[in-house]
Amino acid sequence: MKRVLVSACLLGLKVRFDGLSKENKEILDLINNFEFIPVCPEIMGGLSTPRVPSETRDGKVFNKDGVDVTENYLRGAKETLRLCKIYNCDTVVLKSKSPSCGKGLVYDGTFSGNLVSGNGITTDYLLKNGIKVYSEDEFINKFKNIM
Repeated sequence: MKRVLVSACLLGLKVRFDGLSKENKEILDLINNFEFIPVCPEIMGGLSTPRVPSETRDGKVFNKDGVDVTENYLRGAKETLRLCKIYNCDTVVLKSKSPSCGKGLVYDGTFSGNLVSGNGITTDYLLKNGIKVYSEDEFINKFKNIM
């Protein structure tokens, strides 16, 4: 069975900045077709749950209080790649719009809900290292025929 790292929040784990999950039923419907391995790069980077929300601005990540947390995000990205290697995963499904996990669109750093083109820190790092990264919607659309 193919192993896939998946954002833990999509699997229902309460690891988001607000202490909640973003459980995705359609992802969970695929659980019999893949071996899902939960991952939260932000926690793996040393951030707590709950935590002050963060957004990307000018290639760095700042929390809403103005603290630069880029190093935490980079550490989490590296640890996520390490997990890919340990579990022999070449595919990862990450939560859209996140400053860590977003793919294609991320929040613009103003904490106003505006989205801009770009990827989260972990997504960029994994892509640069040859890992296939999907947002939850991309993954569902690609594999919905096996549900």
